[in-house]
Amino acid sequence: MKCKICKAEAAVALRSHNAAFCEKCYAAFFRRQVQKGISSRNLFSMSEKILVALSGGKDSLALMLELAELGYNVTGLFIDLAIPESSPAARAQVEGFCARHKLPLQIVDLAAEGLAMPLVKKALRRPVCSVCGKIKRYWFNRAAMAGCYDAIATGHNLDDEVARLLSNTLRWDASYLGSQGPRLEAGNGFARKVKPLWRLSEFETANYAFLRGIEHHMAPCPYSAGASFSILKNLMHRLEGAMPGRKLDFYQGFLEKGRENFAQAAKREDMPLSPCSLCGQPTSGGEICGVCSIKRQVGEYIKAGRKAEEPGSAL
Repeated sequence: MKCKICKAEAAVALRSHNAAFCEKCYAAFFRRQVQKGISSRNLFSMSEKILVALSGGKDSLALMLELAELGYNVTGLFIDLAIPESSPAARAQVEGFCARHKLPLQIVDLAAEGLAMPLVKKALRRPVCSVCGKIKRYWFNRAAMAGCYDAIATGHNLDDEVARLLSNTLRWDASYLGSQGPRLEAGNGFARKVKPLWRLSEFETANYAFLRGIEHHMAPCPYSAGASFSILKNLMHRLEGAMPGRKLDFYQGFLEKGRENFAQAAKREDMPLSPCSLCGQPTSGGEICGVCSIKRQVGEYIKAGRKAEEPGSAL
């Protein structure tokens, strides 16, 4: 198979684009898709400061490298969840990557914040994935606001966005449908959130990472088994196999024809926000925000455990 551009031997074939590319031309294709994703949705400008959320996976590391090479002012942010084996491995990949490419990096250690994920999992009787997501979003925003960054960029790819869109559609969740997209505006104590890889599939970012020699953390989170999000991603992957290009069509169609209708409904459902009395971050849930509430519950769990260990306590 020959490269569509230069006719050299192809390294990557993309059925969704009815094309194949050699290594050099594929890198150029990937860059064009990132640039188009940024410019078409006005995600950010060259003059703005961007905080890139790094997980250690291929998508976020590929995004960080591409934005840096394009000349954007980027800083990485890694949230250490303190999950045994998984978190140290992911952290090592992120630290090594940023050191090799001379990229700035910030790290939030959740164990030092009293929110190590294994402890949170024991203390709360709730699905751990939703709690973990809430905590990570909290720290992304807190770091962005504290550092006066213009936007938080995440490595969500087309597969992630399509699976989320399908999930929200199946539940007809107007609030989430109204706010879904590559750009979520800043306001009310929240930084702008952007997803520059929204035009690129997981397969395409994986090929980019491989060809660029990006070492990344590949082991799945030990707490994610059975998550519905993975089921939806696999479902859309099968659809894409039978109908190449359908995922991008589905997502772009939503952005162009459907999102605004849901956005109006979401505005009507918006709840007033106020600063958390403990940390100052915005919350709609009362006096304290969700993460401070989680931290309080973890503290009560630890206190109860210590009390149970005291001599003479009831078992």
